[in-house]
Amino acid sequence: MKIKLTPFILLTMMLIVSSCHKEIKSKKGGIDLISNVYFDASRGLDQVQSFHISKMSYSEDHLIEIVPDRTFPEINKQLFLIKDSLYYPLLSENKATIFSEVVFKQKPLSVSEKKEGAVFSKKHIANYRNRRKLSDTILFGKQYKRFEINSPWNYTRFYIYPTDTILPYALYRHAEQDYRGRLERIDSYNKKTDIFVTLQLIPRKNWDEAAKELFEFNHFVERSKVNENLEFTDDLSQNRNKSK
Repeated sequence: MKIKLTPFILLTMMLIVSSCHKEIKSKKGGIDLISNVYFDASRGLDQVQSFHISKMSYSEDHLIEIVPDRTFPEINKQLFLIKDSLYYPLLSENKATIFSEVVFKQKPLSVSEKKEGAVFSKKHIANYRNRRKLSDTILFGKQYKRFEINSPWNYTRFYIYPTDTILPYALYRHAEQDYRGRLERIDSYNKKTDIFVTLQLIPRKNWDEAAKELFEFNHFVERSKVNENLEFTDDLSQNRNKSK
């Protein structure tokens, strides 16, 4: 007996499959963006320059981005507080910054217009429709899905790690949604300039030290406010009882 699949049945099956895929939002951790640039790549990979583009740490809906100096990576060039699609420049030497006061007092800026550190953009990958699927591969002990885009000017490979865990930052969110994973590496070769560039997104479980101090201080401030409110509520309740 043959079962005829009507459009209604097909739609129902698609909804069931999509409902089984649940995304898990990571609540705490860090992200490093590191790039290696190889010059005269066709002659070998000896001429290389490395850049630590961004050090991000996040807690719930707050993200702290540290932009290292390109010449002296141990020095922090910029420090940003990022929430939703907005960012606020911070003073790196001020370890007692209260996030709520920053959001209240400073003028918010759009992350899409930020010039330093990680690029926050909703743009799609160029020539994404012309991508070609590649076989899976293992890199640094992790299995990745891959696809490539070949144009007259560039040849680029993308590596996506299959996972349900969603980070607060993505190189290209639309590709992650299509492949149900995390885009962790992009290798690109410029055919005209003979420059090969790798861009790696490296997740980590812990905050970096500077962000840790800020997060812990703000958690302390929040707890103190909660305790003050509880004490005020208790005092108010006791006064009411005495008046009766």
